[in-house]
Amino acid sequence: MNNTRNDFDPKAYNPEFQKGFLTPKYWSTWLGILFAIPFSFIPISLHRWLATRATKKIMSKTRGQAHRARVNLAHCYPDMSESRREAIIEKMLVTAGTYLMRFPLLTLRNRKWLAKNTTINGLEHFTKIKETGQNIIFLVPHTWSVDVFAMLLASQGHPMCTMVKSQKNALSEWAMSKQRKHYGGRLYERAGGIKPFIKAVNEGYTGYFLPDQDHGPKKSVFVDFCATTKATLPVMGFLAKASKSKVIPLWTEFDVQTGKFVIDVYPALEEFPTDSPEGDAIAMNQFIESCCETKPEQYMWNLKVLASQQDGKDLYNIKQ
Repeated sequence: MNNTRNDFDPKAYNPEFQKGFLTPKYWSTWLGILFAIPFSFIPISLHRWLATRATKKIMSKTRGQAHRARVNLAHCYPDMSESRREAIIEKMLVTAGTYLMRFPLLTLRNRKWLAKNTTINGLEHFTKIKETGQNIIFLVPHTWSVDVFAMLLASQGHPMCTMVKSQKNALSEWAMSKQRKHYGGRLYERAGGIKPFIKAVNEGYTGYFLPDQDHGPKKSVFVDFCATTKATLPVMGFLAKASKSKVIPLWTEFDVQTGKFVIDVYPALEEFPTDSPEGDAIAMNQFIESCCETKPEQYMWNLKVLASQQDGKDLYNIKQ
């Protein structure tokens, strides 16, 4: 990234190292970090084998990640056979485990390694708009390698900004923010609102926005998602209008066989924003649906995608 650019923003999220991180409270976290660094360099075949073994244990449990994924897929694809849904969950968990074991490499390796191990399809959809000077916000669904494209663009000198939700473990949060800003850019905490993010986009930063998590019924609209309805954040249209941006959807993929990343950049949503927040939310969900049809294992089905229900039910409560 261009060293002369000043990425500092007093309203950005800038966790700092604290002396308290050296106290016994965080020793287990330090041990995890120190173990993960050399462990990330072992061959991917071993990572994949370990992830496969862990997946078998996770899928045998009636709670946790596999259970949430089963609930999500059962509601989103009720006509899909149970064996097919189980196969998707197994592949998703192996993808997740393999990727997470190699996650430190995004910081430990250099920008040449990142470029060499990333294939980008459709990059012209970004560069053509960028050359016109128009603002851009990427619509980015929650896939396992979700941070990769933002880091790649930042490593190539593109000013990037995104919004994050802070973790409970302050040391882990500091380490994560250091990785995300490895090549520069700005992070904004969701709790601080979206105005600083919009301001950064208007200043020329490319927005990287992940709007598909369930943020509760008060902040969402209930619109179609696959075969069910989902509480969807209707904010993408507002962001596009407020920053006069083109919205470019993309999909990130991690290949468990090679350890490489594949980024599919799609044409900007030409009829976006729509005339209503509901229409914007539907357009976003339809894009995610289309990608999940061919690569469902890349999506984070283990999240509480359907946490909010119009009737107030908890779909993930196994007693119901």
